[in-house]
Amino acid sequence: MGAHKWLDAARDVDGTGEYYALIAGKYIKASSGQTIPAYKPQEPEAVASLVQACSAAEIDAAFAAATAAQKKWRCVPLWKRGVILKNAAQYLRAAADEIAPVITAEVSKSIKAARDEVIRTVDLLEYTAEEAIRVLSVGEMVTSDAFPHNGRNKLSLVQRVPLGTITCIPPFNYPINLAGSKIGPALAAGNAAMVKPPSSGAASTASLCAAVHQALVDEFGPDSDILAVMSLVTGRGREIGDLLTTHPSAAATSFTGGSTGISVAKKAGMIPMQMELGGNDPAVVAEDADVALTVSQIVKGAFSYQGQRCTAVKVVFVVESLYDEVVAKVADKVAALTVGRPEDNSDIAAVISKSSADWIQSLFEDAVAKGGNAHAKTPWKRENNLIWPVVIENVSKDATITHEEQFGPILPFVKVASVDEAIELANSCKFGLQASVFTKGAERAIQIADRLEAGTVQINGAPSRGPDNFPFQGTKESGIGSQGVKYSLLAMTKIKSTVINLPEPSYSVA
Repeated sequence: MGAHKWLDAARDVDGTGEYYALIAGKYIKASSGQTIPAYKPQEPEAVASLVQACSAAEIDAAFAAATAAQKKWRCVPLWKRGVILKNAAQYLRAAADEIAPVITAEVSKSIKAARDEVIRTVDLLEYTAEEAIRVLSVGEMVTSDAFPHNGRNKLSLVQRVPLGTITCIPPFNYPINLAGSKIGPALAAGNAAMVKPPSSGAASTASLCAAVHQALVDEFGPDSDILAVMSLVTGRGREIGDLLTTHPSAAATSFTGGSTGISVAKKAGMIPMQMELGGNDPAVVAEDADVALTVSQIVKGAFSYQGQRCTAVKVVFVVESLYDEVVAKVADKVAALTVGRPEDNSDIAAVISKSSADWIQSLFEDAVAKGGNAHAKTPWKRENNLIWPVVIENVSKDATITHEEQFGPILPFVKVASVDEAIELANSCKFGLQASVFTKGAERAIQIADRLEAGTVQINGAPSRGPDNFPFQGTKESGIGSQGVKYSLLAMTKIKSTVINLPEPSYSVA
């Protein structure tokens, strides 16, 4: 038993500890009687969480209930939706110390970082509640006489309206914050939220959903059918994955993850898509860069949370004149990072799975086979899913790691003859999420940024998703649309216009 009854209600506290699905406003066990385990990255044989193996029939039931609930929810005033989100945020804040270890167990994030993620999501929900009022309470009136050969006899009242039921699919690396970045705007805008958590991180996402559910219960009572406006469905991707994004009742999909999203987008049909699919996030180091600042930001950007961030620095292009100095100083800092258990707040802990660790190792071995080498101060070392941080120097431009996403604590450095060459190499990648430019010249920084094919370019700073009010988007295979609170509210609503036809032109006076 935990300290919070609303959190205990989301799981079998007296038995297996399994987390329930949330369908039609009620916590349920799957009709199959089956659960799906997620294993601790740092202890691959130990179960971190158990969730329900929902069936296609249960997904259908969740959509049916959500569709009916959304018709009532969209009529709840904007201010009251905001109050409910703020109340959910307060539940989350009160339980931060109880939820953080769940995140740590599931996704190997340090206790400190896990708690920070919970509090960041509290801030996100509170900001979303307020931003929704600012964005969605204001429409416009368009007059017909602006267009040639028309008088002012038509008035178009323009407003934004909810889409319906939004399928929300967050990734493992931010199982609460990125879930909140979808659920919050969806509900604030008057939509229903159909939440499919990541396989690793499902219990963490379920904890957020429990807070939102309790806030809904407080407002509408435990038996109201409007509670179905948010569902939590878990299951095997091969059984329910396509159904969630292609269901006739799915009005839009908000997905954060890897290349699977490309397949999701192709199958989804004519519905809005909000997709963030990862990035290569190159750093370009010009000859006039502030070396101390550059080194600090690269280490932070590449190795925070084992590099398991879509915005982690994945490759560094350094001009010849600074190459040796930058590599040496980065290696010094990387060698000083602590490696161990996330419960101990180590800088580097295990990556999410064996398959991820194998992928990271394959990229390292490819880089070495093509002429690169681990810096002497950061040798390659792996124990199960735990990989020690590695600086790879003398990396060939043809090495696979220079244009793929390693999602782990290894960082390649490529020597370039000029910034122009660095830009060319950066733009040759299939991704285009973020990039960093390190230079002391403001005008030059802008010129380089303008030439880089990326959704966001950071000047003298590490790539970052946030703060959460900033727009966040990619180009090429990094995604479709923009995230960030305001931009998600816009993505999860559509324009509707009502035209008043006047019998004759009418012009207002002061």
